[in-house]
Amino acid sequence: MADINRVVISGRLTRDPELRNTAGGTSVLGFGVAVNDRRRNQQTGQWEDYANFIDCTMFGARAESLSHILSKGMLVCVEGRLRWSSWERDGQKRSKIEVIVDELVLPSRSQGGSDYQGAPAGNGGYAQAPSSHSGGYAAPQGGSMPPAQQPPMDQTYDEEIPF
Repeated sequence: MADINRVVISGRLTRDPELRNTAGGTSVLGFGVAVNDRRRNQQTGQWEDYANFIDCTMFGARAESLSHILSKGMLVCVEGRLRWSSWERDGQKRSKIEVIVDELVLPSRSQGGSDYQGAPAGNGGYAQAPSSHSGGYAAPQGGSMPPAQQPPMDQTYDEEIPF
């Protein structure tokens, strides 16, 4: 059986994305996503949220395009693969696991309030994203990608995220 390395997470951006370029000119976008884990407190019996902070990295033209759209606090859904890195700094060995993003979806609420809509940000297209400083962003879909169909979003999801 072949190994499977796929991950899908949905959460809020913990910081504004950072765009940089490699020596070869490839765009690299780094950002963090907070994903809650809900556990029952053994002493109180109450459910509590614990945030997990996930580092994400995206490469190429999509990374450059999305750097202008993404901002701290936005809800995103990412799909990608896990990558482990290790290095040494000041004589100390360090390591981390990050998500190398293949697809990114910017979900948005429709005017009706409860519908979940979004389009993948792969292949040059991305969906309209909510924004407090304007009516949102819309970019061309590239003509070849149909809008993605997404399942309805649970009304309580936004209340569970501590941001």
